[in-house]
Amino acid sequence: MEPREPSDKFQHGIHLFNNRRFFDAHETWEEIWLQSAEPEKGFLQGIIQIAAAFHHYLRGNAVGSCSLLNAGLRRLANCPADFRGMALDSLRQSAREWADLLAEGNDPGLARLPQIDRARQ
Repeated sequence: MEPREPSDKFQHGIHLFNNRRFFDAHETWEEIWLQSAEPEKGFLQGIIQIAAAFHHYLRGNAVGSCSLLNAGLRRLANCPADFRGMALDSLRQSAREWADLLAEGNDPGLARLPQIDRARQ
């Protein structure tokens, strides 16, 4: 059963992301994004772009992945370290490492795909 409430959908998106279902996470968060206002909208767009980046990576599109990672990082730059219960700094750090490696022509590898951690209370 699909979650109906935005907060439940948001958490479901994290679950999908952490299970490497990046396209599905992107689609789930996009449903929330369409109905959101700033600053939530910018945050959601950032994590949507990061999820899409890893989807592109899994499909062999390193250039597209790198571009989307950088776009997502720009959107998330002004968000707090912990946002909506998510340890955003950890995700930003992983995304930055991936973008840098891909830009250098290096493949970080499947074993290094990031997870979204919960924020510390």
